[in-house]
Amino acid sequence: MRAVGAASPVLNAYVMIAPDNRVTIVAKNPEIGQGIKTSLPMLIAEELDVDWAQVRTRQADSNPSVYGLQFAGGSMATPLHWDQLRKVGATARALLVAAAAAKWQVPTSECVTASGVVHHKASKRKATYGSLAAQAATLPQPDPKSIVLKDPKAYKIIGKSKPQVDTAAIVRGKPLFGIDVVVPGMLYATFEKAPVFGAGVAGADLDAALAVKGVRKAFVIAGGQDLNGLLPGVAVVADSWWQARQGRNRLNIRWQDHPTAQQSSANFDTQAAALSKGPPLRTERQDGDVAAGLAGAATTVEAAYAYPFIAHAALEPQNCTAHFHEGKMEIWAPTQYPDAGRQLVAKTLGLKPADIIIHMTRCGGGFGRRLANDYMVEAAWIAKEAGAPVKLLWTREDDLRHDFYRPAGWHYLKGGVDKSGRLIAWQDHFVTLGAAGKPAGSAGMSTTEFPARFVPNFQYDLSVMVCGIPTGPLRAPGSNALAFVVQSFIDELAHGAGVDPVTFRLNLLGDQGMVGTAGKDGYDAARMKGVLQLVAAKSGWGKTKLNPRQGMGVAFHYSHLGYFAEVVQVHVSESGEVTVEKVWVAADVGRQIINPTGALNQVQGAVIDGLSAALGQKITIEGGAAVERNFNTYALLRMKSSPVVEVHWNITDNPPTGLGEPALPPVLPALCNAIFAATGQRIRNLPINKALLKV
Repeated sequence: MRAVGAASPVLNAYVMIAPDNRVTIVAKNPEIGQGIKTSLPMLIAEELDVDWAQVRTRQADSNPSVYGLQFAGGSMATPLHWDQLRKVGATARALLVAAAAAKWQVPTSECVTASGVVHHKASKRKATYGSLAAQAATLPQPDPKSIVLKDPKAYKIIGKSKPQVDTAAIVRGKPLFGIDVVVPGMLYATFEKAPVFGAGVAGADLDAALAVKGVRKAFVIAGGQDLNGLLPGVAVVADSWWQARQGRNRLNIRWQDHPTAQQSSANFDTQAAALSKGPPLRTERQDGDVAAGLAGAATTVEAAYAYPFIAHAALEPQNCTAHFHEGKMEIWAPTQYPDAGRQLVAKTLGLKPADIIIHMTRCGGGFGRRLANDYMVEAAWIAKEAGAPVKLLWTREDDLRHDFYRPAGWHYLKGGVDKSGRLIAWQDHFVTLGAAGKPAGSAGMSTTEFPARFVPNFQYDLSVMVCGIPTGPLRAPGSNALAFVVQSFIDELAHGAGVDPVTFRLNLLGDQGMVGTAGKDGYDAARMKGVLQLVAAKSGWGKTKLNPRQGMGVAFHYSHLGYFAEVVQVHVSESGEVTVEKVWVAADVGRQIINPTGALNQVQGAVIDGLSAALGQKITIEGGAAVERNFNTYALLRMKSSPVVEVHWNITDNPPTGLGEPALPPVLPALCNAIFAATGQRIRNLPINKALLKV
């Protein structure tokens, strides 16, 4: 690959080395707070064989032809890039060695590297990477089969704690995020959509908005009915965001009637209860004979569980800056999936994907919300209409009331335990949301969801209610709700059978290893037992003396290739206030933790997210619209209420996997099980109703 400028020889799409031996490594994926702008370059730097102090990282733009898939979601960055990016670093190192060997006229096999320097020990010659990079950049790429990766015992960067590369800039308030973007000649925009999702504009007082000082344009966007695309609304463009906001306040928009206005949380509850009493829409999985299993059980338990819509509530509201010029759309966006945004903008505006340039900014939180790119297509449309660069910035109210919510769900369960204390029958009638008999985004449940395949008599029934509320993935999609239901009901069955909750779970997992196919529908019972036993030992399960109205609860869950078990200790006051005192986490994400500090941050953050959801988060739908508007009615856990979170790694000989999501699901049922241990009150509906816990 040719050098780009004398000062910046480029060895490949990821690695540039300056003459002063400073190394720039490109981070290909969006940074949403998960630390990927640090950990992925660490993989390259390790195999490049440089000191981390030499390295600077740079965020890539969206360029699928160079970088392939660029997205943040599914905790897939480590599984997808563990081998790939180490090979990128090793390939660049091989080029530098080849350049040195050619310069000295010695075999490459006689050259070694260390800390950004190539050494020829026999002649005691050495050369810095910076002095070799220009020549190395002109050499042909080596045969991939010739690339040898390091023995993990030789790692100097991987496995060593590194601060996130942006931390200093964040602390100093330097512009990194989408909300910080400023381009020459930029105007500001607001965009108001109907409270009822998808409702059209019947009328608006555009002249009143235009009368506000600084307002340049106000116009109706017809939009469409695809909740993932450009919806109807009214845009106001002004010299400042505040002026645009004041213009928006004067619009007096009249909205068209829309069928979703007939939908509400209360109505969904009523429908679900009615559906639970009749036959399901269909049976998704049936093993053995559930009716016979329940009839022959020594102990049976029935329970109904439900969880609400919840919002992502990223601290940085949705925003995007766009500029249409010279036939191209240039975009600066905090997005988790930039190329999906490119395709959406191209389709909606009638542009070629190749004519859309996307600069990825750091995201102030994502949690799955920024996998959708509705705010990107809104900004692009407004900028094209305005004829100038435009920054679209949502309000907090916009963000909470126009989300792709974690869908609500209802589960009607029956379970049976035999005389020996083993679970022998499980039936779940799952009532969810969707259309035409199909679950909506993130509203489904796999036919292999635990405890499927671990109970001899198992039945999973499904019914679907029509829903016009937009739904989508939220951190640990599906699992963030299903773990609450499954692990809470398992606890009920253990209690009903008089068996210790940890023992009951170990018996349920049995002596099996991998069930199903690894990497697809596989579930490794041995790995789950490993983390369950570890968290029980670390938390002092069964050995800790607790005070009145103190309790400990346990749960586990497998998601996103990670095996996690967690114990929560709580105290519940006589007035019903829940204090989470401590959380223990045991995790199995394979043989290697890339950045221990970053890994700890992700696990602790996931636990805090899960506790927030359990203790206070709910989006209520009334008249087809979200009721909650801001953080005064949609609670995030505050620092003073955050518990100590103690994390332990169970290192196993398995490929390294991701960490952004799998730590979240178990904490919700572990918390609810701890509350039961403290009070005797089962939590079957989220968020937790403190009134039920009063003495």
